[in-house]
Amino acid sequence: MITERPPREATLSGLLRGHGFRQLLTVRLLSQLSDGVFQASLAKYAIFSPEHQSSPTEIAAALAVVTLPFSVIGPFSGVLLDRWRRRQVLLMGNLVRFGLGLLTAGLLLGGVPRWAFYGAALLMMGINRFILSGLSAALPRVVAPSELVTANAVSPTLGTVSAACGAGLGFLVGLAAPAGAAANALTVALSALLYLSAALAAQRIAVDRLGPELRGELPSLRQALAATWFDLLGGVRHLVRDCRPAVHALAAVTLARFGYGMLTVMVLMLSRYTFNDAADEQGGLASLGLAVGLSAVGFFLAAVISPWCTRRLGLSGWMTTCLAGTAVLVPALGLTFREAPVMAAALLLGVATQGTKICADTLVQESVEDEFRGRVFAIYDVLVNVAFVAAAGVTALVLPLNGRSAPLLLGLAALYAVGALLYHRAARRT
Repeated sequence: MITERPPREATLSGLLRGHGFRQLLTVRLLSQLSDGVFQASLAKYAIFSPEHQSSPTEIAAALAVVTLPFSVIGPFSGVLLDRWRRRQVLLMGNLVRFGLGLLTAGLLLGGVPRWAFYGAALLMMGINRFILSGLSAALPRVVAPSELVTANAVSPTLGTVSAACGAGLGFLVGLAAPAGAAANALTVALSALLYLSAALAAQRIAVDRLGPELRGELPSLRQALAATWFDLLGGVRHLVRDCRPAVHALAAVTLARFGYGMLTVMVLMLSRYTFNDAADEQGGLASLGLAVGLSAVGFFLAAVISPWCTRRLGLSGWMTTCLAGTAVLVPALGLTFREAPVMAAALLLGVATQGTKICADTLVQESVEDEFRGRVFAIYDVLVNVAFVAAAGVTALVLPLNGRSAPLLLGLAALYAVGALLYHRAARRT
């Protein structure tokens, strides 16, 4: 049964006293710090290149290139997460990204074409999603059930903050380095070294510490891959039959991710063409960096207040509040299309988006059995990624180059409001 109100003793200090939690958190922070540095190089290369005028359509295409292919194979990784040692996934995944990063940096110095860079980004980000699913699936192995809300407030949120810090570091390196391919190559090489540090941190965890608990002798990898489709259907049946709160939470967090994707593209366009001159690469990067930083502060605030809010409102009550609050705050701040209110909206959107995710993660972890958890989190990952890219595609159809669109903001606010109402009704019935 879902625990709506976790005990008061589930505290951050109690979590940090746990050796296993500290080890897993270290891997997450280093891995996502590396992701942030790499994503900064991707943003600079694809969006803020002074010799290329990016449009919303091109940004949506770039997001699709690095996200959608993994969304197709993502569910299959969940089956492997329920069979392979999750510690080995964290170790080998970061080692592979270390090698890919060094290779990509070398290609950039050699004048690689744009499609080759996007291909490397596809591989790097695909492995990233695989690792994040493994981290979420492993979390209940290192904390008590009563600590899951606090753990979900701290671990993914600090990981997101770490990624934002990495993005800031990547932007600083790009601005300090000489212009051209050398700046991007240096940033990618830095991300590769950070991936190596994440792999070394994962190596310190005991091989069997993160599960999964295997029942009986495993089939061969070939047999396991052949049975993947049926295993995934089993995971879906488990969700629908036994985990209705998790199903409702997944629907709500998918909607929140869709809205976040639309607003991401809008802020990108505003940062380059409205808040700054289109030729001012440094100004555009600074505005985007500020938006990312404030959003990260919002994620951190969500981690601080979510355990308190869930104790008083319940998981479903806090998630409903986050969705409804976004419906009000997005148009109130965003319709000015001025930099200061938009940055305030980025902060508040970070609180609401991460608060929704914290509740959804906890509901999934508490209601899904361990043997299904890896594939369910892989499906979860696919849902939010597809929603993010679909949002970028929809935004590209209606958003002008300068990023100013009142109908888009009002429509998005209405979507959040309807989502809050539907989730509240579904949670009450459950």
